[in-house]
Amino acid sequence: MKSSAALYSLLAILPALINAQSPVWGQCGGIGWSGSTSCVSGSVCTELNDYYSQCIPSSAAPPASTSQAPSPSSTPPTTSAPGTSSAPSSTPTSGPTADNPWTGYQVYLSPYYANEVKAGAAAISDATLAAKAASVANIPTFTWFDTINKTGDLGTYLADAQSIQQSTGQKQLVQIVVYDLPDRDCAAKASNGEFSIADNGQANYENYIDQLVAQITKYPDVRVVAVIEPDSLANLVTNLNVQKCANAQTTYLACVNYALKQLSAAGVYSYMDAGHAGWLGWPANLTPAAQLFAQVYKNAGSSPFIKGLATNVANYNALSAASPDPITQGNPNYDEIHYINALGPVLAQQGFPATFIVDQGRSGQQNLRQQWGDWCNIKGAGYGTRPTTNTGSSLIDSIVWVKPGGECDGTSNSSSPRYDSTCSLSDADQPAPEAGTWFQEYFQTLVSKANPPL
Repeated sequence: MKSSAALYSLLAILPALINAQSPVWGQCGGIGWSGSTSCVSGSVCTELNDYYSQCIPSSAAPPASTSQAPSPSSTPPTTSAPGTSSAPSSTPTSGPTADNPWTGYQVYLSPYYANEVKAGAAAISDATLAAKAASVANIPTFTWFDTINKTGDLGTYLADAQSIQQSTGQKQLVQIVVYDLPDRDCAAKASNGEFSIADNGQANYENYIDQLVAQITKYPDVRVVAVIEPDSLANLVTNLNVQKCANAQTTYLACVNYALKQLSAAGVYSYMDAGHAGWLGWPANLTPAAQLFAQVYKNAGSSPFIKGLATNVANYNALSAASPDPITQGNPNYDEIHYINALGPVLAQQGFPATFIVDQGRSGQQNLRQQWGDWCNIKGAGYGTRPTTNTGSSLIDSIVWVKPGGECDGTSNSSSPRYDSTCSLSDADQPAPEAGTWFQEYFQTLVSKANPPL
């Protein structure tokens, strides 16, 4: 009788289990997903990429498909509607400036990210926290172009920026991340890309670059600044012992060379990604890194549009730490300013007069990680110093927010094809969705822990 009663009880709750709905911001579909495909009232199951559909609040316009873009992963909170494009031009209207590219320009707000922030803020019940969260939509970030199908969106943003420029007289600068190498993220899994070297990857990548350039050359009066391929070249300094990285070395170099040459011809100011202090900042890595970056710079024609390097992209290091985090022990370059001050002169010796930009989007709180190499959704992180050209260093052109805070670094779901074990470490916030998708709980923490406060 006991077994029968238990069976009847199980049968009674099975419908509830089967019909369970995913909560707001929860997963509701994607490759390998076996959970609920419906959402609680007030939210809509929205496909963000092949691996992840998410329950988005129905009160907010669902964002367009994205991965990290950066966007990863950006419908505009800016001001003006997109205007009519100017006649296409294959060359910039003026030569490169030797000055800071941001000087005299207003940074265009990423529409995609602003929409994500608005939806996230609307889902916060605490009025004070919600107001702080909503203010993030007015802080400029980079827009990530991490799949080829997003390249057309760049034209929309550039048209909007041009419209603002024409109506206000304030010159506009659009910030982008070029991020679609074949066999991307060769030393990790969370951000594996769409192109494979073995499947026409280099040609596909060149087509991706050509599509970006085609949009940029339509709007020669709008300045574009690009971060080039996060993690890629840094992997070639330290991770050639990883077979996937060793196999990708030649293709990475060829693709980055193509990107730099084409973007320079279109008048784009480029900053190659240079990891961070805890990666290439170790003294043993500085000279090999400088040699590689200088060689890439020279191979691409030493264009003055190749302005320099980006550091700390999507990471958590302070620009200038009050004191060294214990995890940095043994490295004299324990924050980004020490790293930049050490690397800059070596680059100059190698013939690359580089300046830098530094991501501080999630660097508001320090001493959070168990190991310096931990990078995935670090618990307790807060938004950091707001973007500014008042950097305190002649080597640093701008403090920027490259990683849009609130977009996930990687999933903690071990059954996902893109799962990276780093996202299940004790200092990683869990449960976490797929890389590039919205992580509401993490966004709220970034807001509440922001330093300086929002």
